[in-house]
Order: sequence, then C-alpha cells, then structure tokens
Amino acid sequence: MKVRPLHDRIIIRRVEEEETTAGGIIIPDTAREKPQQGKVVAAGKGRLLENGILTPLAVKEGDLVLFNKYSGTDVKIEGEDLLIMHEDDVLGIIE
Repeated sequence: MKVRPLHDRIIIRRVEEEETTAGGIIIPDTAREKPQQGKVVAAGKGRLLENGILTPLAVKEGDLVLFNKYSGTDVKIEGEDLLIMHEDDVLGIIE
C-alpha cells in the first residue's frame, strides 16, 4: 500500500535510539522515551495559501529531522509504526 500525504503533511519513520547507555546499562522498552528524530518517508506537495498559490515544503523525502516529543499522529501502515505530522511541527533538518 502506498500512502501520499496531503498538502503540508509529512510521514516520518522514527530513528531508534540506543538500547544501552555509555556505561553499558541496558534500558528496558518501558523506560525508554520515544525518539525525537526521524527520517522523512514521504512528503506532500506543499502548503496551499489562501490566494491559491502552492508553496513547496522545506523538507523532502530522505531528510533526517528533529521534531517535538508529542507532535504528530501515530499510524500503522503495513505493520510499520509511522508518524504523520504537519511540516510546522518539524524543528529542524539534521545535516
């Protein structure tokens, strides 16, 4: 199944964080926080302004982005946990 986000929405796959600390302590799943980084899997065509002009998105497919902890909507597509959010929820692109 292919999903294309509409307008200024993007689909993100979270980047998994390390399971152990620098000291070698293993962090259980229940204690781990959700990662705030992810890779853009798909992006919409852009934001449609009130005057009818379509402005392109600043992020594109393949970008590694940083976002707020509780932003977006969790969805499951083909058994994979993904996140759909507006481009405004993205804090920055990691280069």
